[in-house]
Formats: sequence, C-alpha cells, structure tokens
Amino acid sequence: MDIICQTPRLILRRLTLADAANLLNLNNNPDVLKYLHEPALNHIADAEKVLQDIIFPQYTLYELGRWGVIYKTQNKFLGWCGLKRRPELNDEIDLGYRFNPEHWGQGFATEAATACLRYGFIEKKLHTITGRAHIENTASLNVLQKIGLQYIKEEIVDDCPVKTYQLTREEYLAIQAEKQI
Repeated sequence: MDIICQTPRLILRRLTLADAANLLNLNNNPDVLKYLHEPALNHIADAEKVLQDIIFPQYTLYELGRWGVIYKTQNKFLGWCGLKRRPELNDEIDLGYRFNPEHWGQGFATEAATACLRYGFIEKKLHTITGRAHIENTASLNVLQKIGLQYIKEEIVDDCPVKTYQLTREEYLAIQAEKQI
C-alpha cells in the first residue's frame, strides 16, 4: 500500500486498479453526483479508464493526485481526497474530495482535506491550493471553510457554477503558528 499520509482515523493512499470497483460504486451514486457535472460510471472498465487516464498520470507526473481514503479501524474505503494539478486552469493545485454518502457528516472529508493541506504545504511546499464546490453544495463549502481556505469568487468551472476558495502556504503557516500559541 502506497501511503501518502495518515490522520488519527484515516489512511490516504494511492489508488490502484484494484480500486476500480470502489471508484465505480462512488461514481455511479446519484447522491454523490448531484452537484457534479460529469457522467456516472456504469461499468468497471469505465472506472479502470478513469484510473489509468486521469488519476495515475497525476501520481507519476506531479507526485500528487486523488488518493483513496481508508478508515483505519475497519480497513474500509470511504472515498477519495487529494491534490490535483490542473494545467488547464493556470496550473493550479485543486483540493478535491468525494465520499460515499454513508460516510457523510462524520468529519472524514474535513480530516482528509486537512491532511492534504498539510501534505501540500509542508511536504510538497506548494505555493497555493484552491478548492471549489458547487454553489448549492453547502456541505462541501463548509469543509473548505472549516479547513481555512478563503473565499475568492463565484465562477463557472467545467460547466459548473462554483464558489472558489484558496489558501497560500504563507497563510497556512501563519494559521499553524497561531494554533501553537
């Protein structure tokens, strides 16, 4: 298992082809896709293609990506969270997360996203991390606010109306220093 980082409850690790069924289950759930403007995955081959064409290249090209989130005590796949380089959007680093509905409302997204910020700013020394959520997805917007990202603007990205949030490394380090006091 290629572990990226851990929290008290979670392991964030690289996805593998063995996760195709997990990805299929996640990406064909209408509740998960409600605020996303992307088609459902209908076959295991579709999930394998997403892994090979979208997720795995991030690992090799940038040492970033969407990582499987595993609940330690049950060794259970909850969803994914991670940092993705978006060359088409001025090479920004996008923080994203997607969890199965039975794991919503338990703080997993906040915990995983916080770990990703730490990894991005401390381990990878990234300058800025951006997060977006559909303007009506209050749960995802709340996660972005809880982890300290600052609201920037509303915009249309990938044909979707979103609120955009960002945090710089300097701001992150200042927040961490403040917590130490």
